[in-house]
Amino acid sequence: MKPLWSHIGICVSDMERSLRFYCEAFGFVPTESYVVGNEYRGLMEMSPDKDVKLHSRFLQHDGPTRIELLYFESPTSDGSRTRRRMNQYGLTHINFRVTGDLDAVLDRIRAFGGEVADHTRTRVGNFDVVYCSDPDGVRIEVYTEK
Repeated sequence: MKPLWSHIGICVSDMERSLRFYCEAFGFVPTESYVVGNEYRGLMEMSPDKDVKLHSRFLQHDGPTRIELLYFESPTSDGSRTRRRMNQYGLTHINFRVTGDLDAVLDRIRAFGGEVADHTRTRVGNFDVVYCSDPDGVRIEVYTEK
């Protein structure tokens, strides 16, 4: 068996804001969209006493890179929207390599609701790398190679 890359899912608090962020800041393109209900309740480990209504939007970039944005109308989402610590178990970040002007990308991240952790910017050898966050606090590592 050889697993094939499919996508990464991100729970969002505002679908339109997150669509703008990933499309305008990073060049993703929306593809499929779905409304999911109780038929996936068991898979998502949702309580059987609450109805599920989930809006799902897939975004595509070059190659196999796909993101699924998940907006829960019911039950509503909860949890922290702050960036997780790097040494916390689980998914720590997603990474995008950009070509061209990294500062222009960082400006777009800010313009579309993300945050740039300027204090993390590091230049080592040919790499210029910085941590950012999407509008819901998902850590994104952005780098360029000169």
